[in-house]
Amino acid sequence: MTQTSPRRRIRWSTVSDHTILTLGAILMMAPPLLAFITASHDAVTIHRQGIQLGFGDQLGTNFQKAMFEKGGFTQTVDGTLMLINSLILGVGFALGKIIISMMAAYAIVYFRLRFATLAFWMIFTTLLLPLEVRILPSYEAIQRLGLANTYTGLIVPLIASATGTFFFRQFFMSVPEELAEAARIDGAGPVKFFIDILVPLSRTMIAAIFIIMFVFGWNQYLWPTLITTDESFFTLVRGIKQIVLSYTDAQIPEHGQALALAIIAMLPPVLIVVFFQNWFVKGLTESDK
Repeated sequence: MTQTSPRRRIRWSTVSDHTILTLGAILMMAPPLLAFITASHDAVTIHRQGIQLGFGDQLGTNFQKAMFEKGGFTQTVDGTLMLINSLILGVGFALGKIIISMMAAYAIVYFRLRFATLAFWMIFTTLLLPLEVRILPSYEAIQRLGLANTYTGLIVPLIASATGTFFFRQFFMSVPEELAEAARIDGAGPVKFFIDILVPLSRTMIAAIFIIMFVFGWNQYLWPTLITTDESFFTLVRGIKQIVLSYTDAQIPEHGQALALAIIAMLPPVLIVVFFQNWFVKGLTESDK
């Protein structure tokens, strides 16, 4: 008499969890997929029929025109230049925030200033003041300094970061005090201790903050719209609007090229998150000391 193995019971909680995750993934992937499919059609088809569910024959043409064909009011700007501008803004934005945040957190934790805690909480409360609240004084300051239509004007006003200061402060507070004392005994000054010890210890935290700030800077639309009137400084997010032309005589908006440019604008943040996700998790959950 053969013994039958017991049936494996279905864990409905697991089934429901995977179902919800699958539906969520489909919901997140549907808009980019529809944009990619629709970008393969010509402007007339998209204008008449809207979002498409089947591939057309204009995908390569739309991507080529979006990236390499000169356009805009001056007919001198293409998608490649806007991509470069977006990379400059994203990288400069992230690096600037990391440098300023690390220096601020270092001063608050290690310099034993009398009002260090008060200064930290004043910095932290700026999280309640988004860019939209301080947009007018920031714009006025940039105009008076003559930094409009410059990379400096795009990046510098936004590099102060309460979020970055908070994370680096928490990390520096977890570094053993004995490490600072040993460095002091060995003759390491404040600058040497910061560069040679704290920065290497903070590499996973730096990677995590870089990912967050790069994506945030890359997706900026309001500030570049206000501070740049010269098309040579337009970013991808700013330039997509320029491709979707309004009606001029019989001209139809180039939705196919705009969707192609939108797909390209999605790729760098996605690639950075995918390839550096392990560093991102380590930086926010582990103390790599």
